[in-house]
Amino acid sequence: MMQMRAVKYLLRGSDCVGVFSSATDRHVFVGNGLTEHDRSVLSETLGTRCLPISLGGSNLVGILMRANSKGMLLSNLATESEVSYIKKEAPELQVGVLHSPLNAIGNNVIANDKVAIINSEYSERDMAAIRDMLDVEVVRHSIGGFNTIGANNILTNRGLVMNNHCTDREKEELDAATGFDSVVTTANTGSVGIGISAVANSGGAVIGGSSTGYEFAKILEGLNIR
Repeated sequence: MMQMRAVKYLLRGSDCVGVFSSATDRHVFVGNGLTEHDRSVLSETLGTRCLPISLGGSNLVGILMRANSKGMLLSNLATESEVSYIKKEAPELQVGVLHSPLNAIGNNVIANDKVAIINSEYSERDMAAIRDMLDVEVVRHSIGGFNTIGANNILTNRGLVMNNHCTDREKEELDAATGFDSVVTTANTGSVGIGISAVANSGGAVIGGSSTGYEFAKILEGLNIR
């Protein structure tokens, strides 16, 4: 049985841990600026290899990428050398750059190995590129009045957590699309930015350190982490 873990934590003194990291079930990608201890906490909690990278010279990798076990979408801010490095270090992934004005990929997309839910303002061309790169069904949507799907929600292969502005209809539609009974909550003491407040995969979750015990428990419930 897979061992799952969860912790509350700060990265670089920030409770927005999802800004500096993004995880699949095999890797947690982190900004080069994180400390060795930060990397260790993320790797051990999520049960993955930790791969430090930069995108566009930035440590904000959680904002600039989204990946599943099949592929990895990068912001068009990524340099050729950064893309080449990722392809070398994670050869099992189909790595591609999304050339779109909505280039904060992590803020605009959530994905697992079955489905991606994306900012409703992405074009048909962008939608097709996301579908091809991640090899999943793609659903354009807003949640709780926010088009920034990735910044405000969390999706893994085990569950879906959505911000508490989510309507009953949105919950019903996205539960049907993902096959999960999602949980609606906040993080970091009332923030609707739950996507930037946590990094998670099937093995665990690292959640912003200012999250309350109730928020922590609700996120774990939604991600089916016991």
